[in-house]
Amino acid sequence: MHIKTPIKPHDIERMRAGEIVYFTGVIYTGRDAAHKRLVEALSRGETLPIDFSGQVIYYVGPTPAKENRPIGSCGPTSAYRMDAYSTPLMEIGLKVMIGKGDRSDQFISDMIKHKGVYLQAVGGAGALLSRKVKESSVVLYPDLGSEAIYKLVVEDFPAIVTYDIYGGNLIIDEVRKYQSIIIE
Repeated sequence: MHIKTPIKPHDIERMRAGEIVYFTGVIYTGRDAAHKRLVEALSRGETLPIDFSGQVIYYVGPTPAKENRPIGSCGPTSAYRMDAYSTPLMEIGLKVMIGKGDRSDQFISDMIKHKGVYLQAVGGAGALLSRKVKESSVVLYPDLGSEAIYKLVVEDFPAIVTYDIYGGNLIIDEVRKYQSIIIE
């Protein structure tokens, strides 16, 4: 499935666990240090400098750009570290998150409640994923270095829907599928 950002509600409704999605447009990066700052700003009643409604956050700390490239290697980081910060961001409109690994039961419950989706990018393929990034610029928290929030312009950036708004769970579904094969 090919989706252009910003994300519309019908885009999220179409995503099902197990499907590959190719994003084209703007996605933002963010890791735990940036997420912590965003949530702290929200708790102080501040308006965030980025409107995350309809946006995608990719959990990554990219390496420095190589010559003639907008970004270095940009493989996903473990998403569970963002679980404590994700709900407040979903409450203000963030609906699509891309990372690596599974998430907590509480995150999944909150994600379904807020009609969000979680996708995974392929870990270990950061150099290949960087080829899908056409532009890169730091837009927030430059003092965090590679953990700053970057605005990436991507073309056909691939990710696999892991949890969808209907309760589909790629991790559990695939484990069950292969357990039934092994047991039979």
